[in-house]
Amino acid sequence: MNEILLVAGTIAALLATLTFVFFVIAPPSPRIPVERRRAPGDTPTSGLTRLTDRTVGVIEGAIERRGRAPFSAEQLEQASIRMKPSAFLIMVIAAGLVLAAVGLVLSIGTIWMVLSMLFFAAFAPIGAKVLLGVRAARRRAKFSDQLDESLTLLAGGLRAGHSLLRAVDAASQETESPTAEEFARVVNETRLGRDLGDALSNTATRMRSEDFEWVAQAIAINREVGGNLSMVLDQVSHTIRERNEIRRQVRALAAEGKMSAWVLILLPVGVFLFLLMTQPSYFEGFFSNLLGIIALVVAAILLLVGSLWMMAVVKVKF
Repeated sequence: MNEILLVAGTIAALLATLTFVFFVIAPPSPRIPVERRRAPGDTPTSGLTRLTDRTVGVIEGAIERRGRAPFSAEQLEQASIRMKPSAFLIMVIAAGLVLAAVGLVLSIGTIWMVLSMLFFAAFAPIGAKVLLGVRAARRRAKFSDQLDESLTLLAGGLRAGHSLLRAVDAASQETESPTAEEFARVVNETRLGRDLGDALSNTATRMRSEDFEWVAQAIAINREVGGNLSMVLDQVSHTIRERNEIRRQVRALAAEGKMSAWVLILLPVGVFLFLLMTQPSYFEGFFSNLLGIIALVVAAILLLVGSLWMMAVVKVKF
């Protein structure tokens, strides 16, 4: 009973001390509504937003001091990702930490815990590079598929009496992405003082489009020697349309070979990872023996060589 009274008395003394300090010595300031303390037009920012902005600023400073970013703004633009390189790098780092945690959970208690964490974390930057490459390739392919319709719009605008720049501007408003974005960029660069031919050639180089390079050359020649540009664009559009039909046919015929190549590439990797997670002792003989390690290295090299060989075989260039 005496111990209970002693504890209760101590708690009451602490509460009295806290009350005296916070309400008598340093009373809280009178509360004013948040709406009255906030300036007109000011938007509230959370603590997480401020922390994110501060982190982005630190990473941007490190990138500026280094002079090179792992993911450039041009790569993000080609992949239609409207983010700063520093913000995208934060997402990659966060994904790497999550994947490292997944590797830790899958291999906890084994001797391969650290190796598994590094292995899974490496998927974040590699996956980001692959994602940017795939999205950029899809964007360029979509641009090529839309090119014949875009040239038809340009030829129609020229026949209606518009200038070439006005026809490009009209096509940028009536076409879909990414053609609309690229044509709008051409118009903006021209308004800033760049030559129209240079802007079109830059677009062809950026989109890696041989067909649009023909268009830029045809427009440049027509501006020098004159002639009916709408008829020239119609002929180029017809040629590009036939090339797109052949390209789609080749893509359909090569789809089965590409799928077979991906299955043959991913099947041994998937079986290896599955057995490594479900039966870790199955590969102890390989990792604990020099000949086993050499066999795994040789297998990885052969898999890489075979993958490159199959991807080269199923890739058709025309």
